[in-house]
Amino acid sequence: MTRLANREGRALLLAPDGRSGADLERASGGRFGHDPMQAIARLSEISAWCASESPQLDAIVAAGTLGPCVPDPRQVFAIGLNYRDHAAEAGLDIPKVPMVFTKFPSCLAGPESGIPISSETVDWEAELVVVIERETRDVAPEDALACVAGVCIGQDVSDRRLQFNAKPPQFSLGKSCRGFGPIGPAVVTLDEAGNPDDLAILCDVDGQRMQESRTSDMIFSVPDLVSFLSRHCTLLPGDLIFTGTPAGVGSVREPRRFLKAGETLITAIEGLGELRNPCVSAE
Repeated sequence: MTRLANREGRALLLAPDGRSGADLERASGGRFGHDPMQAIARLSEISAWCASESPQLDAIVAAGTLGPCVPDPRQVFAIGLNYRDHAAEAGLDIPKVPMVFTKFPSCLAGPESGIPISSETVDWEAELVVVIERETRDVAPEDALACVAGVCIGQDVSDRRLQFNAKPPQFSLGKSCRGFGPIGPAVVTLDEAGNPDDLAILCDVDGQRMQESRTSDMIFSVPDLVSFLSRHCTLLPGDLIFTGTPAGVGSVREPRRFLKAGETLITAIEGLGELRNPCVSAE
């Protein structure tokens, strides 16, 4: 049962309350290194060590010191229209296969990082994010979770004007501006997170509830997504899969509602903690 975070470029074992932790390299006496990406590729081993050694997670974690829990993934996949309630609010048919696009890794940000408001149409999308532990090809759905290091919270922030200013739409570009991929606060192993296909998920903007659902409303489950992607691409340690967002995004509301500088975006998933991202003026 492990929560692996990234504090100022070093792998951190994070306590469930997110307020304390332990530097992985120091706590393990050098058995595990300081690099968060290397730690993700050994997370099963780290979790077993934590279970046997029970390291003390008593060092204070100062606010704002956590970076993206997966700082340098080679691939970031994202799934569009993967909640039944979101398809219904958008008036779109249920997809027959996963709708895949990518977020560029440079957009990733920490759990308290500012979100630059790049236009008047910046939208929120609360998401469960899957983190891959080992190289994975052609895995069957029933074996897929064995390839997963854990899960975390993500925000697929989207500039709708940039996303839809061309035909066909520029999904990847509109969802990859600087700061548009907050993730964290930690990668939580599945033995602690529970069933990734039945977790409560919500999003608040300045105290107003915008999204509230459960991952059980996903059209394609976590094992299905890992299996599907692995049939077409080789999944690598540290790769991320943003699994889609439930109903309640701003672009389909009446009237439409978008993020503004000065607001705070809070994203939470049952058992995983929360992201608390201030919206700031783009430079």
